[in-house]
Amino acid sequence: MDGKHQVLQEYFGYDTFRPGQGELIDALLSGRDAFGVMPTGGGKSLCYQVPALLLPGVTVVVSPLISLMRDQVLALKKAGVGAAYLNSSLTQPQMDQVCRRLLAGEYRLLYVAPERLLADRFLAVVQRLDIAMVAVDEAHCISQWGQDFRPSYLRIVEFLGRLPRRPVVAAFTATATAQVREDVRRILALRDPLEIVTGFDRPNLRFEVLHPKNKADALLALVRDRGSRCGVVYCSTRKEVENVCRMLQEHGLSATRYHAGLPEEERRENQQDFLYDRKTVMVATNAFGMGIDKSNVGYVLHYNMPQSLEAYYQEAGRAGRDGSDADCILLFSQGDVRTARFLLEHGEDNEALSDRERQQVEEQGRRRLNAMVGYCKTNCCLRGYILDYFGQEHQDECGNCGNCSAATVERDVTVQARMVLSCVQRIRNHLGYPLGAAMVIRVLRGSGDKRVKELGLDGLTTYGLLRDTPRPQVHELMDYLEEQGCLHTDPVYGGVTLTQRAGDILFRGEPVVMVLRARPVFQSAKKAGQPKVEEDGLFSALKALRLRVAREEGVPAYLIFSNATLADMAARAPVTMDGLLQVSGVGGYKAQRYGREFLEEIRRYQEET
Repeated sequence: MDGKHQVLQEYFGYDTFRPGQGELIDALLSGRDAFGVMPTGGGKSLCYQVPALLLPGVTVVVSPLISLMRDQVLALKKAGVGAAYLNSSLTQPQMDQVCRRLLAGEYRLLYVAPERLLADRFLAVVQRLDIAMVAVDEAHCISQWGQDFRPSYLRIVEFLGRLPRRPVVAAFTATATAQVREDVRRILALRDPLEIVTGFDRPNLRFEVLHPKNKADALLALVRDRGSRCGVVYCSTRKEVENVCRMLQEHGLSATRYHAGLPEEERRENQQDFLYDRKTVMVATNAFGMGIDKSNVGYVLHYNMPQSLEAYYQEAGRAGRDGSDADCILLFSQGDVRTARFLLEHGEDNEALSDRERQQVEEQGRRRLNAMVGYCKTNCCLRGYILDYFGQEHQDECGNCGNCSAATVERDVTVQARMVLSCVQRIRNHLGYPLGAAMVIRVLRGSGDKRVKELGLDGLTTYGLLRDTPRPQVHELMDYLEEQGCLHTDPVYGGVTLTQRAGDILFRGEPVVMVLRARPVFQSAKKAGQPKVEEDGLFSALKALRLRVAREEGVPAYLIFSNATLADMAARAPVTMDGLLQVSGVGGYKAQRYGREFLEEIRRYQEET
């Protein structure tokens, strides 16, 4: 067994590497820079943790959030690895102690916030160390075209230049377009890096977009249906977080909240309640989650649509990090688009950018938002839509998303499509400029709206042509026509216009056949059933033991063993230490520390059943 496999087995409890891991590790061990683009849960951290235990000296890991550092350092310590972090959560005496132990050779990995890299006291310490490797986690943050640009990441380049010798450099990210990947390579000045993109697919995640009439009822039904599984509910605003969390609590669900408007102490307590499984549902804005290493999140629900597919995939990807099956469900309404546009226009402060750069950033934001809206409205495979966005090939249908599994029916809507397209064109001809989809629908349905009459739109020949068609169906048809490239919505002003392809339908007889998919019907909150009970059996018994051990040690339960490890343990039901070491995720250190208790629990369960 070679060194990297021995480390993998002894400290992390796995027999084989996932795709791309072994090659990246070999490159770093040989002194070559490396750049890995791997999905959340794809094992990025092992790509620098394994070589850190084999290279002489210390590995510095640049990480964006305190929660990420704390989680990973806790997990490493539980695996028997010397690791520490330096960030603003520590007092100065605590930082001094970390530095003394670092100089004494007690740590192999040091996690550092980018803001601290150029601090005089920190530089004075690291310049006395043998820095074997610098690993940049969440590397997309270094690109101003990325969805999480952090100017502090630009300090990494100067930090590397201040070291006595340049160490090997590793960069990792889960979500990066081709442009962002180019920025990472260029800004970090990676030297002949081995670049591996293992793919963005997460087969264990099931994606679904729902269009409920009442989001609160739908959310309540979804959370109740998932029983005691841990989940995250993302909302776009602080007010929405407060309302949703209160609603769940009023219906007896174990929920807490997280957003930037809460006092720091309350945010920390709420996050700890979720990490330690004292609360099973976290309702939060996007201020929560980046770098959260909680492996047993069984579902991520989006109460509102995010502003980009990068943000959505990163947030949804916090489910199923241990490889277990998990759900990623987005509740969509047209109001989400208006909210997202408002947040986009009043969000990031781009004053530091030139006028040209600001314009490019704003245009990029609009393109991202349009792609996100397209995901919410498509009838095609949702997984395929995401993979298309990131430039990865895929099959036409994945069989594991809401669109692929939904019952479908084809309907010829050629006549209605011509009415819609004709109405769009007649509005523009009449006014000299286009209007948005909402006004087009009002005209088609013969609305008596004051604005319709003021503009004289009630005199158009298309006025009232779809009077008997419900508004959601007309909207769905317009979405479909836009998805098929017949309509275009201006990303700034929202006006709808015809494309060249629309002429094929209006004038050249092209039919329009729309694929309709069945939408789930949710019970009202008052009629919804009780939460499902967690499955019985050995798995449940092992989870109970894990929780007891975790509480005794004061750590999150998933740091003892992940859900996937417990599931494999329950399936194998080992009765000896050698058998326990065959369980995925059980390394030598953890087997020695926890093996006896878990083997006794397995024997007890078998005797009682």
